[in-house]
Amino acid sequence: MGERRTVHSWLEEYKESHRNRTNIIIHNFCVPVITFCVLGFAWSAPVPEALSFHPYLNISLLIIVPVFLYYLALSPTLAAGMGVFAGLSVGLLILLGRMNFAPLWALCLGLFAIAWIGQFIGHAIEGKKPSFFKDLQFLLIGPLWVLGGIYRRLGIRY
Repeated sequence: MGERRTVHSWLEEYKESHRNRTNIIIHNFCVPVITFCVLGFAWSAPVPEALSFHPYLNISLLIIVPVFLYYLALSPTLAAGMGVFAGLSVGLLILLGRMNFAPLWALCLGLFAIAWIGQFIGHAIEGKKPSFFKDLQFLLIGPLWVLGGIYRRLGIRY
């Protein structure tokens, strides 16, 4: 077994293919949108009968809880921020569901596609492949990298 990686080593490696200013700006918008959409897809998924006793108990929790625990193991400070993001995302999903102007999954699908197109444009500008081509765990590191940038601007250590 290899040694356990720190959040700093993950973020430094992620940063290697995210140095171009335009790519960074694109990622700062697109990564949170993609993360929100993944939660939206899960929120929209049919709920097994065993979980249907509460209206907000759904498949998204099967994503949020283990990912939060992974983030907690890497950095409690970043996990707290991601917990806030998850809470705000769930609140927005509930609001969008109540507005009922379009199926939530369809809205998320459109946003998800646009955000991924943006990501690939950013990497074309950067001239480097997305990190997740090397290791799928980078799909979980991307949101931490965006949040880490916010933390650095606010002077919050993690």
